[in-house]
Amino acid sequence: MAKYKIFVDGSAGTTGLRIAERLAARPEFVQLTLPEAQRKDPAARAAAINGSDLAFLCLPDAAAREIVPLLRPDVRVLDTSTAHRTAPGWVYGLPELHGTRAALQTAARVAVPGCHATGFIAPVAPLVQSGLLPKTARLCCYSLTGYSGGGKAMIADYEAPRQNPALDAPRPYALALHHKHLPEMRAVAGLDTPPNFVPIVADYYAGMVTMVPLDLAGLGLTPQQVADTLAAYYAGERAVTVHPLGEGTDGGFLASNALARADGLEIFCLASPDGEQMQLISRFDNLGKGSSGAAVQCMNLMLGLDEYAGLNV
Repeated sequence: MAKYKIFVDGSAGTTGLRIAERLAARPEFVQLTLPEAQRKDPAARAAAINGSDLAFLCLPDAAAREIVPLLRPDVRVLDTSTAHRTAPGWVYGLPELHGTRAALQTAARVAVPGCHATGFIAPVAPLVQSGLLPKTARLCCYSLTGYSGGGKAMIADYEAPRQNPALDAPRPYALALHHKHLPEMRAVAGLDTPPNFVPIVADYYAGMVTMVPLDLAGLGLTPQQVADTLAAYYAGERAVTVHPLGEGTDGGFLASNALARADGLEIFCLASPDGEQMQLISRFDNLGKGSSGAAVQCMNLMLGLDEYAGLNV
């Protein structure tokens, strides 16, 4: 059987390592590599990408922007950085959004979504697309992640002998309200204004819950309208599960690490007793559907393979 040649540019980082591990477990792929001395050489990296069937960019934004102009326009590229998520000519890699799966099958340039952004867009975009939520809506969003979302430096801080007591408690961050995921959260969700977004990191390795409160009374909506719209939008999707209104929690609790090592996403639709307020919650693995799992799902579609091959859904 002919094998696909895959190059992971930046395979030493958290996302790149996880993608490389997934590829190594599948016989249809051979991974191209560079000698250590050439791993930061743009010309050598570009040559490897141009000689591949598909490449992953697991790089800082500046490095991703630097390499793309050196690539053939037809070589298939998946960028896991934030560099191209709202760039013209790039497909946003959330296959479950209507129209995206078909676009991925012919795309040469795909931007893998951010983890927090995935949790926000998954429940919000369908409501905007259906007309239930106006584009002018001003939303809030809170998103709790395990420390693996911060990359190798943050993982090292949390897993070293504990000297900083601040690491024992959840820590909100990006408090200047200028997080790098905000442009895609606004653009892909279809909103005029980005949400008021506060991410939070806590002392566990992987898993995420993203929470979006809705003022249903102000919007003129009922909880059932919202829940039914989301259920219909994602009907038949293997990687996205929408729980019925008010159902799915563990006695009113949600463990944010429950989907660690999984590649699917759950949406919970929870409402106040009077039906005037609602909380939409996405739960998934920041390293799965929020990172490497999403990248592999997109790769499968781009190469014409089983969409869910190598995924835990």
